Amino acid sequence: MKKQMLNFFLILLTVVVVAFSIWGPEALSGYKDKGVLNRIQTKEEEAEGAGYRYRLSSNEKLYILSRCLNNQVIPESEQSALTRETDEEYQELTGTYAFVVNHKGPSGQEITDEEIYATANEEIRTLKELGILPETIKEVQSSSYEAVLYSAIDVPEPRNNVSVWKVSLSGSVQNSNKKNRLIDVYIDADDGKIYEFYARTELKWEEINPDEMIAKWSSYMGLGNPEEYETDNPLLETTPYYKKYVFAGTGDERTIVTIGFYEGINELFLKISK
Repeated sequence: MKKQMLNFFLILLTVVVVAFSIWGPEALSGYKDKGVLNRIQTKEEEAEGAGYRYRLSSNEKLYILSRCLNNQVIPESEQSALTRETDEEYQELTGTYAFVVNHKGPSGQEITDEEIYATANEEIRTLKELGILPETIKEVQSSSYEAVLYSAIDVPEPRNNVSVWKVSLSGSVQNSNKKNRLIDVYIDADDGKIYEFYARTELKWEEINPDEMIAKWSSYMGLGNPEEYETDNPLLETTPYYKKYVFAGTGDERTIVTIGFYEGINELFLKISK
């Protein structure tokens, strides 16, 4: 009797297994389809164009920006104010490096038009605390400054590019009192760090310690230690009051950073060049 029961259960189990192998996959597929069909499925994906820029090091970004700024013809000091103008027309990219207005505006990861002045003032306060900018320098306001977003592009390798905001004293107040004001400042559109600045100050060149200033700025920017740049060319600057430093760029290239001072108008500047 027990043997007959055992045989019965074995035959029944065999029938169930065979039936499930035939009917089971189709049933499971139908059940899965019910969970998918007629339902909206959402999936987060990287927006088109996001990530188009490679992650560049601080030295690489500095180098690319320096080359691009060297290729523009916009004078940077108020000494050339009568000839200063910003080209608002997007030019076809030519040459090796280009510095062009970003007409598309900030991407989702960049500092926006609404944020740029608050970011600039936050970084200005940081530079004051570090002793890079004098404490007397005033903060920037949207009512008296203009902000334009630029792209500094390595044309042969456009994925290598740096977005920067240029914040400049507005033309409507160019003839007003510029004492203790920033004239121009270049700000990284990603992290807000200040690359360049031109500032009217009450200081004299004798009161400025460029070695100490460049060391603090280098640490602030996340760059390596600079080396002094020696040159016998007296035509490199339009002022005798300056000191130049060299930072590593990309590969064997380098970036020169200058700290200088225009006497008479008392304009302190930190600028980058190739």
